[in-house]
Amino acid sequence: MTKKTQAKSASLARRQRRVRGKISGTAARPRLRVDRTNAHIYAQLIDDVSAVTVASVATNETDVAKKIKGCASNKEAAKIAGEILGERAKKAGVTEIVFDRGGRIYHGRVKALADGAREAGLKF
Repeated sequence: MTKKTQAKSASLARRQRRVRGKISGTAARPRLRVDRTNAHIYAQLIDDVSAVTVASVATNETDVAKKIKGCASNKEAAKIAGEILGERAKKAGVTEIVFDRGGRIYHGRVKALADGAREAGLKF
């Protein structure tokens, strides 16, 4: 790793720790944790009190990958993943969440996933 990439990853880790110190998910309002790589996006609904993942979605899951196969962009795929997460959350009985963007800017794929989750009926 070069010094520049080390500094970037250290800054991201600092932002993640700072956000996690301020928000926490409960059974009534789990935390929506978003993580992304260059190729995929991952999201989990986490109850931090009992340390349980309520629902999750990833763009590399087989059933999700079938739905996003014709997408032209990663943003469209993230939006579909958000909609699927919203459906899974409703099945688990969750309607309200706390959003944890994982130290990333609320822009692009992170925003698209949040918009998809809102369209599926999640409130945050």
